[in-house]
Amino acid sequence: MQVATVHLVCRRLLSGLHNSAILAQLLDSWHNLLELAAEMIHSLFLINQSGDIFLEKHWKSVISRSVCDYFFEAKDKAVDPENVPPVLQTPHHYLITIYRGKLFFLSVIQTEVPPLFVIEFLHRVADTFQDYFGECSEGVIKENLVTVYELLEEMLDNGFPLATESNVLKEMIRPPTILRSVVNTLTGGSNVGDMLPTGQLSNIPWRRAGVKYTNNEAYFDVIEEIDAILDKSGTTVFAEIQGVIEACVRLTGMPDLTLSFMNPSLLDDVSFHPCVRFKRWELERVLSFIPPDGNFTLMTYHVSSQNLVAIPVFVKQNINFFETGSCGRLDITIGPKQTMGKAVESLMVTIHMPKAVLSVNLTATQGNYTYDVSTKVLVWDIGKLNPQKHPNLRGSLSMQTGAPKPEENPSLNIDLKIQQLAISGLKVSRLDMYGEKYKPFKGVKYLTKAGKFQVRT
Repeated sequence: MQVATVHLVCRRLLSGLHNSAILAQLLDSWHNLLELAAEMIHSLFLINQSGDIFLEKHWKSVISRSVCDYFFEAKDKAVDPENVPPVLQTPHHYLITIYRGKLFFLSVIQTEVPPLFVIEFLHRVADTFQDYFGECSEGVIKENLVTVYELLEEMLDNGFPLATESNVLKEMIRPPTILRSVVNTLTGGSNVGDMLPTGQLSNIPWRRAGVKYTNNEAYFDVIEEIDAILDKSGTTVFAEIQGVIEACVRLTGMPDLTLSFMNPSLLDDVSFHPCVRFKRWELERVLSFIPPDGNFTLMTYHVSSQNLVAIPVFVKQNINFFETGSCGRLDITIGPKQTMGKAVESLMVTIHMPKAVLSVNLTATQGNYTYDVSTKVLVWDIGKLNPQKHPNLRGSLSMQTGAPKPEENPSLNIDLKIQQLAISGLKVSRLDMYGEKYKPFKGVKYLTKAGKFQVRT
């Protein structure tokens, strides 16, 4: 629906209301906001890691793919895909991107807009693909191109986000199944529903009406990522925690849930799903909400106080490149530090070696290592950390003959997971349900993993 049409319809609705002058002023302000917002997202390009554009969608006039050349230049300069600047300015456009599932979601904007607005919408698009197809990858998107374009058409109306809730979208566009695909092929039908979603007509648009389940359950995953920088001596230079609470709620009727924490004072910079009553959080530090049906992100939070961030592993390392002779030495030992008795799993160390390093000859006491000669990336896959015997990787590095000694040593990037632990110490104390008489199954899981965890050498 065009902005002008919305404006005209609402004008007619206002004609019979009291205080119409005040309401008309409010409507004019809203109309101006909509006109600005409607110019926000002009086009969307999906790009794989190789730099191939495999999908594009335009909501106004078609923009040439050549606009992506500015993005490709920035991508070539970045060491990792995650380091590509999220906002790029070109002579006539702004390019705003996110990186999800080894794919770049690149939006083209013609006017200056709040970048976080666009970034949040792009994440919603990726989340919707994940929810509909089970994964967000190039192959899956290509297999479901029709559904993808139908979703993009509903999620964005003339450049302005319209329907981004999964429950609402699933009533309008049914998720693809093998049987439905066969029927649509034979009958010429589509996945688009005939009825307006019931949630769109209520004051709880995120939840559809008439939800019924045989097994009623509510599960919550508390996931925390550690971003940290450690210096050569192991001292913490920087540390913070990015946390998220993912929910999977399948409850009959219209339940009203209350989730409380043992230590909510830990949380900074919280952001909630629209279902959460913010006033209740401000007053009592509890989450009170009528949940969407299915999977959704309940809240995100931040723990920025460095003394509250426990570093789960220690790293002893020594990387030397000799002035004379084309060689160097590497010695790395890693072990558990503050894990609260939990096992460290999926431990991996990644090192971007200098270009002069031709090959490596190393010995690992646990796990195995690989060295990619073309990208100069050394990966040591340790697996589950043994607290009794600390894993060690040591050996020699072969350098290019005549090459000068590297100006600086490479950094170590650490990846890890710890099950059933929130490293901040956050714990859910209880979950209560009101409005319905049955007793649901309830559960909470915790997971800590490394975000950008770097050890300088």
